Amino acid sequence: MTPDRPVRAVALGGGHGLQATLTALRRVTPDITAVVTVADDGGSSGRLRRELGLLPPGDLRQALATLADAEIGESLWARLFQHRFGGSGALTGHAVGNLVLAGLFEVLGDPVAALDEARRLLGVSGRVLPMSPEPLEIEAEVTGLTNDDEPRVIRGQVAVASTPGRVRRIELRTPQRPGGVPAACAEAVDAVLGADVVFLGPGSWFTSVLPHLLVPALHDALVQTMATKVVILNLVPQPGETAGFSPERHLDVLFEHAPGLRVDVVIADRASVAAPARLRDAAGQLGARAQLADVADPNVRGLHDPDALAACVREALGRRAGARDRDGGDSREGPWR
Repeated sequence: MTPDRPVRAVALGGGHGLQATLTALRRVTPDITAVVTVADDGGSSGRLRRELGLLPPGDLRQALATLADAEIGESLWARLFQHRFGGSGALTGHAVGNLVLAGLFEVLGDPVAALDEARRLLGVSGRVLPMSPEPLEIEAEVTGLTNDDEPRVIRGQVAVASTPGRVRRIELRTPQRPGGVPAACAEAVDAVLGADVVFLGPGSWFTSVLPHLLVPALHDALVQTMATKVVILNLVPQPGETAGFSPERHLDVLFEHAPGLRVDVVIADRASVAAPARLRDAAGQLGARAQLADVADPNVRGLHDPDALAACVREALGRRAGARDRDGGDSREGPWR
């Protein structure tokens, strides 16, 4: 890249974790692409998915709203997109943005075109893409549900996220094409391959972060891209999915699901890491350097401070670009803006 071009950043995830990354990234660059999971089967998204057979729109809507807030603040359209109907009728609990996206999906017949139209409506310069053009289903191997501790299979994002057992690993299914291989969104693959920096995490590890690695074409793009690859760890374990997980266990699970993946930097909150040496060892297995910093919001437990996280991202990118230049490698990043 040239000094005059902003950093091309791609963030993969879903839900509140992706929102944290996007909120920090908008302080670093305007050129942001969010690649969002499409396995949600709960709430308003689950209802629309079951009734219409469409992509679950909730996490896609949230990413659009986060980027809209970056561009135009509390605009009427951004507020309307997030508004949920009350009452006790058929619309109860539905977010307006979910209904708008569902309508665009049906009218345009192309989720990428629909999301691009929505971002124009909201005045967003960044882009939001689904990780797959088809709704996917998470299937998890879980232990600890019975006295014999035999593994059991649990299906569905909500069931996996709320299981009282221990999730060992996950797979993705294509309910609309039984037995099929999960298809990747072609534009998402292109974004990863053309990025300067790619982010995984934070977020629900088994239901928002790891699924991207189980879409073959997207996995291959993450392995092949020349972008700096950054993993942002959660601040606290999540009940159900990662209860009892140490920071390094999160990285171990990442490696187990994508043995060929190598990353450059692992960002973790200093106060959340009980054994820094073990985290550095786990990061080293992925080819990464562990970067510990104070990135937690001091006022809200479990949330990242966007300014602190943005500063940490700038530091990670600056060090990585300098290392590549010294090593005589690809220096296409140029000076980070």
